[in-house]
Amino acid sequence: MKRRTFITGAAAGTAASTLAAPAIGQGRVEWRMVTLWPRNFPGLGTGSQRIADAVAAMSDGRLTMKIYGAGELVPAYEAFDAVRDGTAECMHEAPYIWTAKHPASAFFCSVPGGLTPEEHDSWIYHGGGQALWDELYGAFGLRSFLAGNSGTNMGGWYNREINTPDDFAGLRMRIPGLGAEVLNRLGATTVNLSGGEIQQALQTGLIDAAEWIAPYADLAFGLHKAAKYYYGPGVHEPGPANSLTVNIEAYDALPSDLQAVLRQAAGTETTRLPAEMRYGNAQALEALRTKYNVDIRHFSDPVLRRLLEISHEVVAEVSAYDDLSARIYQSWSTFRAQA
Repeated sequence: MKRRTFITGAAAGTAASTLAAPAIGQGRVEWRMVTLWPRNFPGLGTGSQRIADAVAAMSDGRLTMKIYGAGELVPAYEAFDAVRDGTAECMHEAPYIWTAKHPASAFFCSVPGGLTPEEHDSWIYHGGGQALWDELYGAFGLRSFLAGNSGTNMGGWYNREINTPDDFAGLRMRIPGLGAEVLNRLGATTVNLSGGEIQQALQTGLIDAAEWIAPYADLAFGLHKAAKYYYGPGVHEPGPANSLTVNIEAYDALPSDLQAVLRQAAGTETTRLPAEMRYGNAQALEALRTKYNVDIRHFSDPVLRRLLEISHEVVAEVSAYDDLSARIYQSWSTFRAQA
């Protein structure tokens, strides 16, 4: 697949200029963490804070993290470059945002028709996924560790009914990653907006539809106030994983025990974040249904079948990007078939 295919809807541009080096005093280090969501946002932001709290507790305060939510230090979709150039030492992120950097980055978060959260963890931890991830991100001066999963996404919020695959034609929709390419092939026009921009874009008519995550996070952003229909399930993100991504130079400068603290804090969040999301989704879905009277619908079988057919095509085509993409796809698809 040609490189330009993946430019639309993904982050580009250069991060802000590098700030001063992290504070170091009496053996103590303070890191800056940037995120793709607001501070303390349900599930995602609370997960970022749990990581920071765990790092501080396990290191007895020798390593602390100052969290900058989306837009506080750099815009959400400049986080990758910010960590790469040292503006921040780490980020809590979703790797499928960076398909403009490398299309295979999506495999380390979620791809359409892909792995469930548990399957994804298995591939990363035991199926060779981590080594491939290290190779891909290492080319950018980064390293990543699993640090959460927001679970299967809903299909999104729509201001028109979606009864057949043809109903996507002409739709303007916010959706990131390879899921955007799937809808593009159905005739939609896709854009990649940060979460905080979605409600206004729906209300002003800039877009006709948007997917964010699931009821817990969607309710927090008030998306039910801006769209008529809430469709599910989501094929585009069956198990989007979050990661703690670090600047390699900053990471290598830490003593080995603090490196282990970072890895352990990230690994613990791989369990904690999905648990919070499942509970929060149950409560939020009930509120959307009974308090806000949201029109919640299932995609029809023909819609789901067509979405999956195109998904398999789009995902397979990534393997042609370069040798690393081919090896990532081979490892991932082999495990997917077995799982």
